[in-house]
Amino acid sequence: MKNSRIAQKGLVLLGCGKMGSAMLAGWLDQGLPATSVHVLDPFPSDWLKSTGVSLNSDLPDAPAIVLVAVKPQMMAEALPRLQEMGGGETVFVSVAAGTTIGYFESVLGRETPVVRAMPNTPAAIRKGISAIIGNAAVSNEGVDEAVQLLQAVGQVVRLENEGQIDAVTGVSGSGPAYVFHMIETLAAAGEAQGLPAEMAMQLANATVAGAGALAEEAAESPSQLRVNVTSPNGTTQAGLEVLMDVKTGLPSLINKTVAAATGRSRELANG
Repeated sequence: MKNSRIAQKGLVLLGCGKMGSAMLAGWLDQGLPATSVHVLDPFPSDWLKSTGVSLNSDLPDAPAIVLVAVKPQMMAEALPRLQEMGGGETVFVSVAAGTTIGYFESVLGRETPVVRAMPNTPAAIRKGISAIIGNAAVSNEGVDEAVQLLQAVGQVVRLENEGQIDAVTGVSGSGPAYVFHMIETLAAAGEAQGLPAEMAMQLANATVAGAGALAEEAAESPSQLRVNVTSPNGTTQAGLEVLMDVKTGLPSLINKTVAAATGRSRELANG
């Protein structure tokens, strides 16, 4: 990782569960010195202990970045420990769901540079996507540093305003669970048509994974890829006529699904 400011001034990782561990592994693989990383975690894994990072010890006074990856319910206890780092050049990057920029400003001070991010679980295999938004105090350099850190586990998009993060939660934050359920239901449907359960699951898993990879790499849009697979009056068209029904098919169902998740995200953010 070619960032001298982070390497020289240090990076503090507050919380190192699944998401924190995935990001830390990415940073170390990209060349960030372990000696530049300071981790605070009450229950460190054996892997974390083996990385050579500074673990639960003295922190630098003004690190380049503090990345907050604790669970939201632990935020009120964990964040105040770092109040002295607020209001300066240290950029706080949060991947904690439901915790607003305003909350960070209330604890750390309004002059504290804050970047809020919403990653998703495929970050564990560096196939995630994160959406970010910064407050008025964060510089372009600070936002770029946050992007660089999050790119260690996948793609990054920049939002226009914090309100959009609830929709991001509804689409990509919660979205992997929708896809996992689609795999479940596709396999169950195959089993209902006479396939062995294990084979149906293998077919469903590989189909969704392959289609996703093709959609990401192909020059054509997903709509065009769908057309490419659909022969007139063929088997795919017969299935799509059910799936694409405006009232009872996937368009209506997915719209309601994302709206429900987005609404719940707003509720959580508003306390």
